[in-house]
Amino acid sequence: MLNAAPSSFVLLPSFAKIVCEPGWKWQKREKPMQNYDLFYVWSGEGEVVLNGAAYPVGAGSCFLFRPGDHPTATHHPQKPLVLTYIHFDVSEPVRDVPDSYRVLGLGDRIDFEFLLARYVRLFLVRTYAAEEEARLILKQLMIHLLRHDREEPVERKASNQLTESIHEVANYIRQHPGTAHRVDDLAARAGLSPRYFSIKFKELIGMSVQTYMIRTRIERAQHLLLHAGMNVTEVADALGYRDIFFFSRQFKQYTGKSPSEIR
Repeated sequence: MLNAAPSSFVLLPSFAKIVCEPGWKWQKREKPMQNYDLFYVWSGEGEVVLNGAAYPVGAGSCFLFRPGDHPTATHHPQKPLVLTYIHFDVSEPVRDVPDSYRVLGLGDRIDFEFLLARYVRLFLVRTYAAEEEARLILKQLMIHLLRHDREEPVERKASNQLTESIHEVANYIRQHPGTAHRVDDLAARAGLSPRYFSIKFKELIGMSVQTYMIRTRIERAQHLLLHAGMNVTEVADALGYRDIFFFSRQFKQYTGKSPSEIR
């Protein structure tokens, strides 16, 4: 559904996040599915049978049932399924439809579950422009599924952990712009060797660690000069510059203007 515009998603009234009753079961109907149904398990244990194939389900199990499918489901009464289902249609021809089944890992679930919860909540409180936002969320959910389906599980897990580690360090640098960070210490924070950390940091962030630290410091300097009422000397001192002339040269190198011009 990568080609489908958000406006082409047809919202249907069948959606909810529910705790299934102990005696719940989804029986086979005479007619197949008439629309798409995004079916996600938050917790519990059970089994889904889709077109004759059985799948054990638990936390992170995710199905995208399609028109024409014949799904059935049962669950463990002592471990009831907590699930979200969202029925929808698409008003234009689609390609790149996500796979029918996958299990999302912990790293994949955070954003996905936020989007699912947001979708349901939009209509519980009838938020302004709820339908417009819901279509955008459906598009995002489909992108998440397609991305998951097209990556190798082992590679994806390692990649997600590495990406999260690098971005956590980048965020740490941004939160402490005046600190003289050592690459060795930052690498240790990410659990990587300094050399590998430097390579992956540049690959994922788009610049070297040193350049990122300088840019972050200069961006903070711009903010302090423009909005905090601090003079050039105070800003240089706050951000760890011992030489105000060096600060001014570096500032102009990255902004094209001297600190006094900004202020």
